[in-house]
Amino acid sequence: MSLITPDFGLLFWMTLIFAIVFFILAKFGFPLLTNMVAKRQERIDRSIADAREIEARMKTFAAEQEAALAEARRTQAELLREASETRSKIIAQAKADARAEADKILAEAKVQIAAEKESALRDVRKEVALVSVQVAEKVLRHELSDESSQRAYLDKLLDEAAQVPLKS
Repeated sequence: MSLITPDFGLLFWMTLIFAIVFFILAKFGFPLLTNMVAKRQERIDRSIADAREIEARMKTFAAEQEAALAEARRTQAELLREASETRSKIIAQAKADARAEADKILAEAKVQIAAEKESALRDVRKEVALVSVQVAEKVLRHELSDESSQRAYLDKLLDEAAQVPLKS
């Protein structure tokens, strides 16, 4: 039974060696292990803090991006509205210019028509006067073919001229 129940000397030496190993580990090993665990814990905490900071930055960036997108949409809508207004103004101006040009052309055409009408009337009057003179000449020649009718006609004209009052 000596294997199952250790001797007092063996127990003493095992306890002494355990104490020395424990002392060496406590003096040199555990501080190294605790320092390594503390450094690792510090690195993990720093990584978590960095991750939280990056997450906060990402949220801020996302909010800024959303605001920039909203501003871009607003600017786009404003530009489209201004382009629509400009298009409407240009169309209205073009219509007004076309209307004014049409009125101007119509007025010029009316003036030209009136001038041509007046010219045609003058030509017609001139032709009527010439025809009237020719007809009168033929009538007078026929009526005044003898000398006695010529004298009677001249007397009649002199009487008519004497009856017309003189204008002063």
